[in-house]
Amino acid sequence: MKLGNSFSGALRTFAYFMASGTQDTLKGVDYLSLYGEEPSAIEQVFAIYANVIELDENGNVVNAKYAEKRATDYLRSYCDPSFKVDPQYEDWELELHAPPPVRDRNLR
Repeated sequence: MKLGNSFSGALRTFAYFMASGTQDTLKGVDYLSLYGEEPSAIEQVFAIYANVIELDENGNVVNAKYAEKRATDYLRSYCDPSFKVDPQYEDWELELHAPPPVRDRNLR
């Protein structure tokens, strides 16, 4: 099964605004340098986004903006320790899942 166009569009849009420095939930936060200097912070942002985003029974994203906010609140708090995430993260939101195998199953 493939993820649908709704998820693909939500992820693409989030990635674009994160990479371009124009993510509206991070106005005033200088985070672009983290891409080259502290990639684990960016990794955590995308992990939170993927853990929080939800799809309905038809594969349509139902909470894209909420997933963005939860993910970018992490980065805001990372860059500004005085910023408090509310509500605090639950363990499942922060979980870093195992990466895929080095090779796809269908490749030899």
